[in-house]
Amino acid sequence: MQINEKRKSEFAVEANSIFDRAVADYHRSDDVDTPINNPYPTGSVEATLYEKCWIDAVQWHLEDIIRDPEIDPVEALALKRRIDRSNQNRTDMVEELDTYFRELYSDVVPSEDATINTESPAWAIDRLSILALKIWHMKEQAEREDADAGHIDRSKAKLDVLMEQRRDLTQAIDTLLSDISEGKKYMKVYRQMKLYNDPATNPVLYGKKG
Repeated sequence: MQINEKRKSEFAVEANSIFDRAVADYHRSDDVDTPINNPYPTGSVEATLYEKCWIDAVQWHLEDIIRDPEIDPVEALALKRRIDRSNQNRTDMVEELDTYFRELYSDVVPSEDATINTESPAWAIDRLSILALKIWHMKEQAEREDADAGHIDRSKAKLDVLMEQRRDLTQAIDTLLSDISEGKKYMKVYRQMKLYNDPATNPVLYGKKG
């Protein structure tokens, strides 16, 4: 995101708009094999946010497909491995976003009483991306014409909760970023260490016996 100073305090608000666009774009085809057509400039943080949410949208639907009780076991295994790759891509993109924030605020000197947050800004933004998907699909349930009134009412109630959750999380993220920019908070980036993905640490892959 080519954010100017005026808009730094609204990063999460802008991210929501990008996530909503990615989710809507995905559902034009609603096909997990549809190639991404990222509308944002290559290398921009907007492009990263859009691609991150696209990955989440595809994975959401892969998770739906793999839960088919009649799925062919060979197809299920292929899907599971595709989901594993997707999870790694998702993690990589979150870490890319945290690198962006670390560089953005690299000149900030934290105050002596600055504290660290329970999660990094990018992992909180990851939750916003998932919320965009939850909201889309819950809205879809709330508008189903083939569902009974009880299902519609429950879906509408859940949708209200999701919308409130997104408002709260959006405000919390932008407050966190503001606090970091003012030196009230500081951030660290802890890289994910997924041992099962690494041939050097997964005993099945490096051939550990016993």
